[in-house]
Amino acid sequence: MTTTLPVLHLHCAACAKAVEDTIRSLSGVVGVAVNLAASSVTIEYLPERVSLPHIRKAVQAKGYDLLIEETGSLEMAERIQADEYSKLKDRTIAAIVLSLPLVAISMFFMDIPFANEWMWALATPIVFGLGKDFFIRAERQLRHRTASMDTLVALSTGVAYLFSIFNMLFPEFWLSRSIQPHVYFETASVIIAFVLLGRCLEERAKSNTSSSIKKLMGLRPKTVTLVRDNGQLVQTSVERVAVGDIVLVKPGEKIAVDGAVTEGSSYVDESMLSGEPLPVLKQQHGKVYAGTINQKGSFRFRAEKVGAETLLAHVIRMVQDAQGSKAPVQKLVDKVAGIFVPTVIGIALVALAAWLLVGGASVGLPHGLLAFVTVLIIACPCALGLATPTAIMVGIGKAAEQGILIKDAESLEAARKISAIVLDKTGVVTEGKPAVSAAWWASDNSRYASILRSLEELSEHPLAEAVAHRFKDEPLCAVANFENFVGKGVKGTVDGQTYFVGNAQLLAENHIVVNEQLATTARKVAGQAKTTVWLADEQRALALIAIDDKVKETSRAAIRQLRDAGMMVYLLTGDSIATAERVAAAVGVHDFCAEALPQQKADFVRRLQGEERVVAMVGDGINDSAALAQADVSIAMGKGSDIAIDVAKMTIVSSDLSKIPAAIRLSRQTVSIIRQNLFWAFAYNLVAIPIAAGALYAFNGFLLNPMIAGGSMALSSVSVVCNSLRLRWKAL
Repeated sequence: MTTTLPVLHLHCAACAKAVEDTIRSLSGVVGVAVNLAASSVTIEYLPERVSLPHIRKAVQAKGYDLLIEETGSLEMAERIQADEYSKLKDRTIAAIVLSLPLVAISMFFMDIPFANEWMWALATPIVFGLGKDFFIRAERQLRHRTASMDTLVALSTGVAYLFSIFNMLFPEFWLSRSIQPHVYFETASVIIAFVLLGRCLEERAKSNTSSSIKKLMGLRPKTVTLVRDNGQLVQTSVERVAVGDIVLVKPGEKIAVDGAVTEGSSYVDESMLSGEPLPVLKQQHGKVYAGTINQKGSFRFRAEKVGAETLLAHVIRMVQDAQGSKAPVQKLVDKVAGIFVPTVIGIALVALAAWLLVGGASVGLPHGLLAFVTVLIIACPCALGLATPTAIMVGIGKAAEQGILIKDAESLEAARKISAIVLDKTGVVTEGKPAVSAAWWASDNSRYASILRSLEELSEHPLAEAVAHRFKDEPLCAVANFENFVGKGVKGTVDGQTYFVGNAQLLAENHIVVNEQLATTARKVAGQAKTTVWLADEQRALALIAIDDKVKETSRAAIRQLRDAGMMVYLLTGDSIATAERVAAAVGVHDFCAEALPQQKADFVRRLQGEERVVAMVGDGINDSAALAQADVSIAMGKGSDIAIDVAKMTIVSSDLSKIPAAIRLSRQTVSIIRQNLFWAFAYNLVAIPIAAGALYAFNGFLLNPMIAGGSMALSSVSVVCNSLRLRWKAL
């Protein structure tokens, strides 16, 4: 089983690594990924070997917590996090207010009586009151032999505070050695205030990265109007709606569950799911989806999917899973985060020792102590930990708002590398709504129309549905020995006689004769870019049916965008060469492969991969699933089969081909933001830590103030999150 759960008390990349390592060490856990930006964890586990309560208990022992199904939900996690943010904001304001007189005394009023004692009195409630959580979590982590950002803050402020008390109570220890004792109460206090402020700003910014999922969740209405069998209208909660219930939708209301219209008509705004701005007309039998908004009309519909089965719930689940997944580049960051805190503590100790060796007791000790504290404070694993997940969350959330569902971070990252894109014809380039335009019969036997309908009713192919619909008024016959030939057609027995319905290849393989008149007509139909379907018995062709499928209005422009972006575009279809050639010419594709069976489609993708191309496959049918699975990036059209959508790494909800260039541009933008974030996060630490240790002192006498270090540490995390949020305003 795979589940995504909220995690409480995550504060930095080291925290995320500690939770991840704790869960991964449990027997029965197959995979785990903690998302610091979303404060969530995705766990893949064997339920017969390990339970969620057991996992939660292990996480609690490390000082963190999980909200599992029995104890809470995403809504509860949001409430808890909102409450924690409110408390954090109050503590931050209090720390800043109390720190101001401390800084004033240390800078301007050090000569007043009992200045040190006043600063001690003001600093104590800040360090051990407002900042107590740092010490509690650091102590808990020390017991479990782990370390995090809390360890650095507790260690640095604790050392500064205790050293100040010693200097205040025993000044003669230093005076006897000709050293002027200093106190650093304001340093410890301002560091606590700055770290709290940084976390406050960080939490606020992080909450913006998940705004897309909150928007999607806000689309679900709380109540619904049910129509009882006696016509009575009953207002009830959406959780009480069952499959088969009749629901009344009034003008301006949100649709609560998925279903099909039974009475009335209206235009429905589906932009929140598909990204398409134009309302869609819904009439009898038309499909409606949860979260979409009815406009002026009123209608009733029968509930078909409720609760977690609705398209909206599926979209929310898919976006949550994708936002919680890790991009390949995150593996390097995780390794760095795992050793970051111990390494920083080691560097701080080396800096202290170096100052003592070089400067001696009089100069080395105070400078060394300041360098020790400053190194601990300025080091920031949070910026590294937030660099990738914040960008991934914003990118995948923005894609969802545009009607592009991305299954995981790896797919988002891989899309930018696409060099060849293979498009299935039916339902991708064309409307996917084939209709019979004409039919020709070898003889006037009306019974053949009944046989044709009866065989096509049993087939799952979209073309079969078009034929069955065209002859829906014909009576059905009993069909025996029905058999499906994938990519070719079907056969069955009616009244002891075997009949075939399919393409020319099926007829040729069974040595069926086609008379000259039908053969000539078939050539003309193929020349018009229409698909041909044959009906035959075991000896001869009985009928020819022409099926037309219109090219989508957006296909040509989308394909031009893909080609302009430097990609090779291929058309792949099981249809005839003439039809494929005509459609390819209509949309501007120069390379195509026609009459391709499902396995041949997968082989075509494999051949392109053999030419060292990164291949994307776009399909919508069961017959595309093998090619989708083979492709480097698989894209399904949202109105296609469930199998194609399950296999694909991306789903275009509206089935609009122009969304694919947008998805590729978004991938490039997201990866660019990730690289910027990682560069600045690494560069910040690589530059800041040596400066904090005193590397510039030998050249210009500069020593970094620990208070400034605290401020820059806070800003480094916030800057990474804000840079990721820029994605929200970039044009696609």
